[in-house]
Amino acid sequence: MALDWNNLGFDYIKTPFRYISYWKDGEWSKGELTEDNMLHISEGSTALHYGQQCFEGLKAYRCKDNSINLFRVDENAKRMQVSARRLMMPEVPEEMFIDAVKQVVKANEEFCPPYDSGATLYLRPLLIGTGDYIGVGPAPEYLFTVFCMPVGPYFKGGLKPTNFIISDYDRAAPQGTGAVKVGGNYAASLYPGKIAKERNFSDCIYLDPATHTKIEEVGSANFFGITKDDEFVTPYSPSILPSITKYSLLYLAKERLGLKTSEGDVYLKDLDNFKEAGACGTAAVISPIGGIQVGDDFHVFYSETEVGPVTKKLYDELVGIQFGDIDAPEGWITKV
Repeated sequence: MALDWNNLGFDYIKTPFRYISYWKDGEWSKGELTEDNMLHISEGSTALHYGQQCFEGLKAYRCKDNSINLFRVDENAKRMQVSARRLMMPEVPEEMFIDAVKQVVKANEEFCPPYDSGATLYLRPLLIGTGDYIGVGPAPEYLFTVFCMPVGPYFKGGLKPTNFIISDYDRAAPQGTGAVKVGGNYAASLYPGKIAKERNFSDCIYLDPATHTKIEEVGSANFFGITKDDEFVTPYSPSILPSITKYSLLYLAKERLGLKTSEGDVYLKDLDNFKEAGACGTAAVISPIGGIQVGDDFHVFYSETEVGPVTKKLYDELVGIQFGDIDAPEGWITKV
């Protein structure tokens, strides 16, 4: 397959191998690689009827020396365990999760884009409830799989500011599943996301479901802002997915850039406090926010066309670590 590494989108591409393991009678089977990209499951699977499923997203990065990095893969493993517990599914052991990811990267190494292409190998671990079951309850069997594909930047144009709009819809309910990575959260976001794109915004921003006064998430990414006195601020809420990228940026902002950092309420009425803002996540990395449409008002941060200097420094530090050009904090990088 001939690929234009420099012009990849964020699309499904079938790569040769994926990992699969089955849970039955209280234990996981020995996982194996397969070339079959079709999942063969019962029509009664709880994943299909009741949404008993969760997933992760992470990337493999080709370094200058041609080696391959995984970024904080242990955190993805732990987050999937949290999601599994919330949906009453068996946890995938951390060692098994990391081994599965490594196997898939090694088996599909030719699809890991070259260094300096701006592209990466995206990995999708998936855990679903299966088996012959139709009652509302935990499934009798489960399937864990990991597949991969080369991807370009999630938002077209790479590190360029884009605009977002405040949504009237909620992403998750108070005390719901907003803090875990489950498909239902994303299904609920499709319609408001469509409305935003029809109005020429990159995506919508969701407010806290209880009061609709505070920013929670930017589409499927986390929000951050840089205040006028150089504090890195990001929302905290029990219905926000704990982004591995966000927590990495919190650390880097404080330890590498010397900024003050905080997690807390980000009120819409206080947007003037921020000189820069962005969305962050595995897929998006960092997407600078040029402006936000709030009702009839359009609030611009640093610029609609240029990336703010602090956001740029954070991006360069994070991506430099991921691709092996900058020394990483201990434990952040796993070599394949």
